Amino acid sequence: MNNSVILRKLARLQKDARPRVLDLFAGCGGISLGFEAAGFEMRASVEFDPDAARSHGLNFHSGAEAHSQPIDITKTSPTDLCRRLDLGNVADAFDIVVGGPPCQAFARVGRSKLREIEEHPEAFIHDPRAQLYKKYLEYVDAFQPLAVLMENVPDILNHGGQNIAEETCEVLEAKGYICGYTLLNAAFYGVPQMRERMFLIAYRKELGARVSFPSPTHWLVLPPGYEGSRSVALKALRDLVDQAHSYMPPPAATSDLPPAVTAKDALRDLPAINARELLAAGKIARGARRFDTAVGYSRRKPSAYAALMRAWPGHEGPEGGPKDHVIRYLPRDYPLFARMNPGDQYPEAHAHAIDMFHERLAAARARGEKLSEGSAKYKALWDSIVPPYDASKFPNKWRKMWADQPARTLMAHLGKDGYSHIHYDSKQARTVSVREAARLQSFPDGFRFSGTMNPAFKQIGNAVPPLMAKALATHMMQTIKQAVTKKEMADEPRRSAAAVS
Repeated sequence: MNNSVILRKLARLQKDARPRVLDLFAGCGGISLGFEAAGFEMRASVEFDPDAARSHGLNFHSGAEAHSQPIDITKTSPTDLCRRLDLGNVADAFDIVVGGPPCQAFARVGRSKLREIEEHPEAFIHDPRAQLYKKYLEYVDAFQPLAVLMENVPDILNHGGQNIAEETCEVLEAKGYICGYTLLNAAFYGVPQMRERMFLIAYRKELGARVSFPSPTHWLVLPPGYEGSRSVALKALRDLVDQAHSYMPPPAATSDLPPAVTAKDALRDLPAINARELLAAGKIARGARRFDTAVGYSRRKPSAYAALMRAWPGHEGPEGGPKDHVIRYLPRDYPLFARMNPGDQYPEAHAHAIDMFHERLAAARARGEKLSEGSAKYKALWDSIVPPYDASKFPNKWRKMWADQPARTLMAHLGKDGYSHIHYDSKQARTVSVREAARLQSFPDGFRFSGTMNPAFKQIGNAVPPLMAKALATHMMQTIKQAVTKKEMADEPRRSAAAVS
């Protein structure tokens, strides 16, 4: 890398300039929002999905056309990006690169393969998934950032027996970076969601900074499943015990911290949506849900978390309340949602549904209706109540949230059905709305999602929680500022001596 470029960037930051960020695989902007809140300048992003790209442009560039278009990173070079967005000289365009290639990109990419990327650019031509990783490194090479943040699923530490995070650190260290990675859970950082992810931070050696991660701000005893997943992810580290490696244990949370933000804390000030009443009144039907009607807020006092979501600087909630507080049309299942208990998953839901069927069957027969087993009417009644999935094959397909706990991990699959997050309030008897999903992911009420309901759910589920990103970004900003100040003080005697001579 060109050392003069690094020195120019350091000199710029020594003049209190805001570090300029490029967000790769940006989605709608969860990481971007966190870095913006921490004082970074969100200068550009690269995102392939059209709806997510429009959302990013809408929220960070006032809807500017150039910043709202999807970009295919496999067909766009760093030079193309700078020309397209009028960013000037490539090497001087950014100080920070953030983001993370989709996990599919890492399939069959071994340590030797990672090193071949630069030496043999055609090595991956027959594995298009690996092109995303190749492009990520290409962008780091071209933009020569002072710092890098990567995010991915925990399984990246044990992907087919490979520790991709460790291998990534090896590659970045060869490029002149100091690296470290860990596993962090969003619930420890004020997000009302138990979301476990790998985060990797790298700093240019010229900064003289050490990698560390932010201390937790909240306390929670994670359910056994999360500890189990972490153990599986960390299994690959056992092979590195006697070697130098870049994994860092996550900062410990202690019980004297405030309790984790709960689902109820996140959602209670949003207006209730009683799905069964809407259905009975004919006010909900199949079809696209557009975000064109403000619904106000309930009269319940907002929690401290909800107040933050309403008043996030630069993304304050609209005066009339959110316009995307809309839900799915699931008429068969609303009564079943009401019957389910908090924590129930699909096997319990299926058992409840069978009980409901027998109750309805007995009531119909008591009225004199003839519903013999196997008849068309019998089958129609069954189908109107009981979901069709095998309870033994889909144990985690559904889940009714607990009010007094953070939600479980939101996934992009929210864009398909939303059964993974059934509202804890049995009276409302429904899956979460778009705005509720955004609240659980820590997107403020003024953050707008392009498209209709399904694309919005997908964008939310794919995102890094902004509050999690803010914690990391704030910590990185402090580290960078301290390193720049320390370097400036170290350089001052040399400058003074040069001036005297």
